[in-house]
Amino acid sequence: MTEQIVIDRLGHLGDGIADSADGPLYVRYTLPGETVSVIPGPGQHERRTLVEVIKASPERIAPVCPHFSVCGGCAMQHWETAKYQAWKRELVVAAFHQADIEADVAPIIDAHGAGRRRATFHARLGSHDVLSVGFAAAAAHHIVPIDRCPVLSPALAGAIPAAWAIAQLLSPIKKPLDIQTTATNNGLDVDVRGSGPLTSRISGALAQLAEQHRLARITRHGEMVIQRAAPTVTMGRATVELPPGAFLQATGEGEATLARIVIGHLKGVKTAVDLFCGVGPFALRIAEFARVSAADSDEPAVAALIKAAPASGLKPVTAKRRDLFRQPMVAQELAADAIVFDPPRQGAEAQAVEIARSKAKIVVAVSCNPTTLARDAKVLIDGGYKLKTVTPIDQFRYSGHVEVVAKFVR
Repeated sequence: MTEQIVIDRLGHLGDGIADSADGPLYVRYTLPGETVSVIPGPGQHERRTLVEVIKASPERIAPVCPHFSVCGGCAMQHWETAKYQAWKRELVVAAFHQADIEADVAPIIDAHGAGRRRATFHARLGSHDVLSVGFAAAAAHHIVPIDRCPVLSPALAGAIPAAWAIAQLLSPIKKPLDIQTTATNNGLDVDVRGSGPLTSRISGALAQLAEQHRLARITRHGEMVIQRAAPTVTMGRATVELPPGAFLQATGEGEATLARIVIGHLKGVKTAVDLFCGVGPFALRIAEFARVSAADSDEPAVAALIKAAPASGLKPVTAKRRDLFRQPMVAQELAADAIVFDPPRQGAEAQAVEIARSKAKIVVAVSCNPTTLARDAKVLIDGGYKLKTVTPIDQFRYSGHVEVVAKFVR
């Protein structure tokens, strides 16, 4: 049954919210003040599916992608830029307010740059064995086939044709595939997941496909299939050879912006600790002027960092594999002028407790989740640190995700 509602506000994921007598109703792709017709949505009873915008907001704009509202990859292409950016900054303000922290949040920095340098394409066989390669549909289980995506960097221009070719080659296996593609200095790095073990014939065919599409490397669940060139990325003065499926910031501009802000907070530092260091986007740049001790649970990432550091003429960098959730570095191990930590979305509460006990003069926190960052910030503040700056960065354009860098001083 169709009903007509008025959107009152936006939720933290970008859904429009209508406050009804029975509670909030959530409608994707709507804006505050709009009158819309909706039908019951899938799953949760409070969800509604947009049928028509009856009265549009003056802030509504045309989306940049024809797949918008069908593909589930973007949430906010329909909102004019200034309002969208103000809303995203407000997500950070609200997170710190809810944690009872006074924070002067800086204007948001747009770090979309050339676009996303990594993407995961899903490949599925539908009815009558029709192959679809693309992104998951919004609030659904099927795949939206795509032949282009405007949020991807030009460096990923060949990724979609390559993903289709790989999916077609592996389609006789009849398994759902996830094809992770990363743009590197030497071409596309591809890791295929879901195929199961490959025969020598299929591996040989993939090697030929890599030549045809000039891919740097193809791996299966991290296991080598073919490498034509070492997939490397540049981090400051260092060149890092990526492990298969390695985590990188979504955009090159995003990584550079985060690093620039972090480095700017470390003036005068001679020694630093980098926790949740990954392949070293911060550690390798900090090592241009300070000694660095780094740690992360991802052993291949740590190995890549260790290999890159001495070859780049940097100050000494030591790095080790360590699960910082189960075994956080204790205060005595954190003897340095500064500590930088960049945990996953769940934050680093246990590690924050130990950082709060340390004697580091400066702590810089980097986070993709303002809520867990505010929680960890409260731990640091209660331990005697003062929050100095909070800077939001938008590298996930058209989504509700926002990066944040916060500086604390003892």
